Amino acid sequence: MAMWNLWHGCRKISPGCQNCYVYRGDERYGRDSGIVAKTKSFDLPLRKNRQGTPKIPSGETVYTCFTSDFFLDKADAWRGEAWTMIKMRPDLDFLIITKRIHRFHVGLPDDWGEGYPNVTIYSTVENQAMADFRLPLLLDAPIKHKGITTEPLLEQIDLSRYLGPQIEGVVAGGESGPNARVCDYDWILGIRRQCMEAGVPFTFKQTGRYFRKDGRLYTIERRLQHAQARRAGINT
Repeated sequence: MAMWNLWHGCRKISPGCQNCYVYRGDERYGRDSGIVAKTKSFDLPLRKNRQGTPKIPSGETVYTCFTSDFFLDKADAWRGEAWTMIKMRPDLDFLIITKRIHRFHVGLPDDWGEGYPNVTIYSTVENQAMADFRLPLLLDAPIKHKGITTEPLLEQIDLSRYLGPQIEGVVAGGESGPNARVCDYDWILGIRRQCMEAGVPFTFKQTGRYFRKDGRLYTIERRLQHAQARRAGINT
């Protein structure tokens, strides 16, 4: 697994952004999260070490733009270069998670066609309203590999009308941080059930800080939130 943050900084656009981890991190260091700028890692996929081999070795999954949004409007001027680098590394699999699937078409490369085979795009949907807005756009978009993430999951969501062969996976999880909102295990199980009925792989990624199960509210330390989700044993 490799991390590639091309630019840093973002703007909150929906309820899922309320307690964004990027903003929390920037606040600790006195940075303004609204300032969007290229990072020193912008050209990381093309960099080589002293032996002349790529710093990101062939076969890696590259988690892309995790301190911003790949389709952020303030990054429009740089996205063309990003697509070029992605095309130049067909030996890597680039994973993009976005709250801006409505901007997917902005600045697409001329040769995109039905999508680059080494790009997977997940749309984030934190509640029913965002699911109903974003997922029809995701399904209609020319993307070879598509998925859905419901992080942070803020309410019970019905995804059933959007699940099918196009969707390669669904990830669910709660919200982290001191001001996190509650995630209910029944909401997680509901999404899992929908995925199983549609034959779509499901992953319970993290509990979040405040996790309700069988009517009881638990406070879970950050270091345990992923492990506790795995211990549930409900991934398919």
